[in-house]
Amino acid sequence: MMADAPTFDAQPWQSAYGKAIEPQLPPPRYQNLAHLVDQACTRYGSKKAFTAVVPNGMNGSLSYQQLGQLSDAFAVYLRQVCGLNAGDRVAVQLPNGLAYPVVAFGVFKAGCVLVNTNPLYTPSEMAHQFKDSGARVLVIVDMFADKLAEVLPKTAIERVVLAGVSELFPAVPNLIVRGVQKVWSKVLPPIPTLPQSIERLNKALQAGMAGNKPGQVAGWWKAVAAQDIVALQYTGGTTGVSKGAMLTHANMLANVDQVLAMGKSHMGADECVLTALPLYHIFAFTANLLCFVDIGGHNVLIPSPRPVQNLQRAIENYPITWITGVNTLFNGLMNEEWFTAFPPKHLKAAIAGGTALHNAVAQRWQQITGTRIAEGFGLTECSPVVTFNPLSGVAKPDSIGIPVPGTEVRLVNDAGEPVAAGEPGELIVRGPQTMRGYWQRPDETAAVLKDGWLYTGDVAVMDTQGYFKIVDRKKDLVLVSGFNVYPNEIEDALAKMDAVLEAAVVGVPDAKTGEAVRAYVVKNPEFAGELTKEAVLAHCKTLLTDYKIPKSIVFRDELPKSPVGKILRKDLKVEVKAEFNKK
Repeated sequence: MMADAPTFDAQPWQSAYGKAIEPQLPPPRYQNLAHLVDQACTRYGSKKAFTAVVPNGMNGSLSYQQLGQLSDAFAVYLRQVCGLNAGDRVAVQLPNGLAYPVVAFGVFKAGCVLVNTNPLYTPSEMAHQFKDSGARVLVIVDMFADKLAEVLPKTAIERVVLAGVSELFPAVPNLIVRGVQKVWSKVLPPIPTLPQSIERLNKALQAGMAGNKPGQVAGWWKAVAAQDIVALQYTGGTTGVSKGAMLTHANMLANVDQVLAMGKSHMGADECVLTALPLYHIFAFTANLLCFVDIGGHNVLIPSPRPVQNLQRAIENYPITWITGVNTLFNGLMNEEWFTAFPPKHLKAAIAGGTALHNAVAQRWQQITGTRIAEGFGLTECSPVVTFNPLSGVAKPDSIGIPVPGTEVRLVNDAGEPVAAGEPGELIVRGPQTMRGYWQRPDETAAVLKDGWLYTGDVAVMDTQGYFKIVDRKKDLVLVSGFNVYPNEIEDALAKMDAVLEAAVVGVPDAKTGEAVRAYVVKNPEFAGELTKEAVLAHCKTLLTDYKIPKSIVFRDELPKSPVGKILRKDLKVEVKAEFNKK
């Protein structure tokens, strides 16, 4: 049996909060997310809320007042034209652009449930998520309308709304962007003929504006309780079939307050955040979309961050004060001459999450920009933020920081018992940001939610000051002759080589040791001629004990990545399995 949790005041990390961070959350400020949006749009009025920037610098913007009006209109469209009721699911499959906040906030205001969907999903992935969620309406970027004929017959979707990348841009830039897409790059497919109703977002908004009546939208969202589900946020499916985490308004509002508590002492009245991470991903959804709307910030949206040069015009033309990203994004920016020559001069800090931040990347970022990358840790099931590095004080390399206010964290062994200080254990979480469970999957919910604690599957250690460090995922651990080898440690060692651009480590079967370490390495083009397998091994021998040194090195042009740039070890492990099954 697991021992009773200690009181929050007894936790070692409380002293690290200092005077700037309150250890307990304040009473809720909003009834639900629609209330947050409504208040922000009223409070900040004519201030710019969102600007979407395409690679050539063309852009469009929305003020908070416009955002409020358009999201109201979309709520009316959902309830009156589509006939949706409170709690009905709306799938949104959009890249970063002006359409995304309008649609997402309209879903909130209609009292419906948002189903965030990756625009790059295959038809089979789309069909699974739409069918599993029971979505009745789909809002999709028009570039991928050719997938609809295969997908929709397998779902309960009744209506489809199409939006362009340059949706809601001024007329001339919109015509130019769409002309390039249609004539030059030829990425706009013909719209299929389907039994479902299909219309453009601008027509849907016009219908919503025409049908809006005073007090109508407010009446819908005021009937939504804090404990109602606001989003089905699907996991990446790394442990099996993709599952929808049921996140409530209370979960998301708590996490907004938790994130802001960690950084509000560094925030002013005119913050500008670069949003290259996709808003449909839980990291950007909370940290960029919700938090910066709450404080009246300006979100600069990048529809497609690949190649990384797509960020150049946005960074050059706007006073960016914050950047959120993952290790590969920061690493990529620092390999761009334009970025290293003229780093953003207004930048206060960068926020890292999603995957481990390599210390070598953090140090180089500090040298180039003169600012820190503050690393945090989270997961979809926690809305997502669990821990974060305070922006005040001395940074701790390789640390994911301390638990955000109102959150308890424990490290436990396989029996669920707390481990000794400094020993690795599975990180478990208890707090107001923890999901209700997985949509229509009680067995899988019971496997991760036990006695109020969420079992994350991540192995971590805690120091005497309450700072945590992720060792690795339990399922990624490599067992070499009975010794635990954590891929993150090997990858961090490889990242210290200038000639290594990226690296990923997995285990492979070995007749003598059970498993052996294999490193997949992408060469840095600037040093490619200098990098050999022998050089990599020699470098590893200076930093790692013998059983941790890779037994094999595989050079690749690129590594498999998730939409946010997280390197996918699971895909490499599938390759390894197929390789060894042939032997």
